[in-house]
Amino acid sequence: MSSHRPWRDIARRQSRQIMVGRVPVGGDAPITVQTMTNTPTSDAKATIDQIRRCEEAGADLIRVSCPDVESTAAFREIARAASVPLIADIHFHYKRALEAADAGAACLRINPGNIGSSDRVAEVVRAAKANGCAIRIGVNAGSLEKDLLEKYGEPCPEALVESALDHIKLLQDHDFHEYKVAVKASDVFLAVAAYMGLAEAVDCPLHLGITEAGGLIGGTVKSAIGIGNLLWAGIGDTIRVSLSAPPEEEVRVGYEILKSLGLRVRGVRVVSCPSCARQGFDVVKTVSLLENRLQHIKTPLSLSVLGCVVNGPGEARETDIGITGGGNGKHMVYLSGVTSHHVESEAMLDHIVELVEKKAAEIEAATSDAGHATVAAE
Repeated sequence: MSSHRPWRDIARRQSRQIMVGRVPVGGDAPITVQTMTNTPTSDAKATIDQIRRCEEAGADLIRVSCPDVESTAAFREIARAASVPLIADIHFHYKRALEAADAGAACLRINPGNIGSSDRVAEVVRAAKANGCAIRIGVNAGSLEKDLLEKYGEPCPEALVESALDHIKLLQDHDFHEYKVAVKASDVFLAVAAYMGLAEAVDCPLHLGITEAGGLIGGTVKSAIGIGNLLWAGIGDTIRVSLSAPPEEEVRVGYEILKSLGLRVRGVRVVSCPSCARQGFDVVKTVSLLENRLQHIKTPLSLSVLGCVVNGPGEARETDIGITGGGNGKHMVYLSGVTSHHVESEAMLDHIVELVEKKAAEIEAATSDAGHATVAAE
């Protein structure tokens, strides 16, 4: 089988690259996964604890809301404790942006039009430049400017794009170009159309999201359709899945979307069947337990968990490790697509976890050796 599958190729939109702290966004950089804390920012300990969980889940960037002076006062301690760059979420009060920039924010999320006069925008830009901050322009269908609502009658793709272009001009007028832009809506059709229109009009990195998407299940589906559509079209440089759920779940869903499109891989990709009366073991329970026990694996690898021999061997040939249900409580294990050995039901779960951990260690060692060889050759 040929390793090149042209029907899987996604040609990414060429955007210019900016830096958010030490993380590149846009250009040929990997698509980054973001989330946002939901603790009171003034409670530094609770916020840091939540950031730790998000970092463990793989967050590249984390946004922290700064609605008041108590929040920006705590932001300095939070930023020092974080291992990934933090984005300060600012609405309306430009002084919060100045304080957050001085307190260690790598990026300021603002609507320049909401900040106030041109002089206030200029102050925010000066603070961003002085502290090496990027800026994320956040346009939202739920908070469009009154003049645009009057012009278009309702939130529509054209209104969102026009709002974004107006905000971009405010920054460019102050000679600031380290920005990325989002045009979010809770309506999937509106958001996707707005992003597609904006992608044709600008060359800056785009931050994707379906805002207020809903709970874990409904929000995941909406986000996968909206964000996935755009990524498939090559649009998007950084993503945030907005869920009414713990922020670390947003990170996990974000990676699953990227993994499904082959745009980025992290951890174990599980291929599993929905199960039926043919299953040789409880597939649903097994997959749930495996996903929980394998969350610590960061190395990209694949695992197939199939309940019977109908599709099991075929799926196992395409994965690093596979398990196919058999009769009398004995199941077939596949390694690198090849039949290897049997395992009994009682030992299966621990055995699969052990095999995955071993395979991850082998991949890590091989990657490390290859890196050392490259350095030596240079």
